[in-house]
Amino acid sequence: MAETENSSPEIFIPDEWSNAAEAIANNSDSSIPPSVFVCGPKNSGKTTFSRHLLNVLLQRYSKVAYLDTDVGQTEFTPPGLLSLTMVDKVTPDLTIPCLKTPDRCFFFGDISSKRNPTAYLTCIFSLYDHYRKEYCTKNKTDGQDSDGLPLVINTPGWVKGIGYEILVDMLKYMSPTHVVKICISSEIKNLPAGAFWLDEGSTDRVTVIEINSARQDHLKRSLLVQKDSRLLRDLRVMAYFRQCFPSEMNISTIKELARALAAHPPYEISISSVKMKHSHCEVPKTETFYSLNASIVGLAVSSEVSEQLPHCVGLGIVRGIDTFKGLLYVITPVPQQTLEDVDLLLQGFIQIPTCLLQVQGCISPYISANVLSTN
Repeated sequence: MAETENSSPEIFIPDEWSNAAEAIANNSDSSIPPSVFVCGPKNSGKTTFSRHLLNVLLQRYSKVAYLDTDVGQTEFTPPGLLSLTMVDKVTPDLTIPCLKTPDRCFFFGDISSKRNPTAYLTCIFSLYDHYRKEYCTKNKTDGQDSDGLPLVINTPGWVKGIGYEILVDMLKYMSPTHVVKICISSEIKNLPAGAFWLDEGSTDRVTVIEINSARQDHLKRSLLVQKDSRLLRDLRVMAYFRQCFPSEMNISTIKELARALAAHPPYEISISSVKMKHSHCEVPKTETFYSLNASIVGLAVSSEVSEQLPHCVGLGIVRGIDTFKGLLYVITPVPQQTLEDVDLLLQGFIQIPTCLLQVQGCISPYISANVLSTN
């Protein structure tokens, strides 16, 4: 992996990490592709290790499935989504997040599972079931051998209290072949040793790998690096809506993006063609339009399998609502052909980045009181 590591000079991949990834990818004890559950406390390096592991697995497999369960710090989608993504290319620079279109995606609408752990687990289990059905069944692996595709499962850093219980439920449901636990210097913040989720006497075959955080001082002690989580989420949201414009278009600053969005013609969506639903609370019907206006919504398509799990095709900004004409004005990078299938608007707690709303000299595209009317 020397080539990959050299292309990411700011990322330190210790030998312990490289050895763990190589051992997983080249597991000679089983012909079944690995399913790897990566867990550990906040800021321990779970995402970086998961991306490194993806690169190592892609040296052996043409595709790797990636199940992202961290709604606050998503890897391939904007925040607030739970997704299963097929990755077929090595990421040359581990410092640069990249957006990908998921194979299947659900709108959770929050940056933490705390508000609704049951709904959170329901989404994750459904994504895992989809992986098992489509990529671990013979003749459904798109050119892979019949045993299926490897799976990498990245998890949140909430490992205490209810967060710990959620991890245990996930582990019991998925029964991964490998569990990678990343430990930090503060032992009280780490997960318990060994296969902590298994009942005593359980014979489940699983390889538990414990590695230390890659962030170290001169004495090789791991150090927690506090991230600005809100800033990272805002950057991810802005990168997502940057996709509304051609890549060659000169948009390199927040101000330029704000101006471009302000001038961007929105889609017109008939109010009668969609249902509106808040993911985590009840909104009075008289306040529905006011709650939607100037908000980020999930654009979803009803599922015949489960009414509670509509497939999310992307996010949109509700720029304005004209109740006289019965129209919603929505900004989104979702292609028109896909948008035509959308029949649900899902609202949660994903906010428009404040920096986009506060650019001086730019008329915000989201404040449209002259259009909104409930009379």
